[in-house]
Amino acid sequence: MKNKKKIPYFLRYLPAVLVFAAIITITVTALKDINKTTEKESLSIVENSVRRAVITCYANEGSYPNNIDYLKENYGLYISEDYIVYYDIFASNIMPKITVVRKQVNE
Repeated sequence: MKNKKKIPYFLRYLPAVLVFAAIITITVTALKDINKTTEKESLSIVENSVRRAVITCYANEGSYPNNIDYLKENYGLYISEDYIVYYDIFASNIMPKITVVRKQVNE
């Protein structure tokens, strides 16, 4: 009769637990990357919307608007409360510097 060594209970399931933990880690990492990419895209979309409205105003009126509020009132620009738009105009015939940042949410 052969003497069979018993494998401890926790060692029998260790490979399955390690594979499961690896899958969870990969999934969480992928979701974080997707969230960062989505945030960058949304900032880009808002900045492009503002830039298009500014260019449309310049094409129609011959000068760049003095502020963002003018674009909201006359060109239907909508900016979500989640974003802050920095609009720096030097002269009415020079393209303004437009920067969009996301507001920080305090939890």
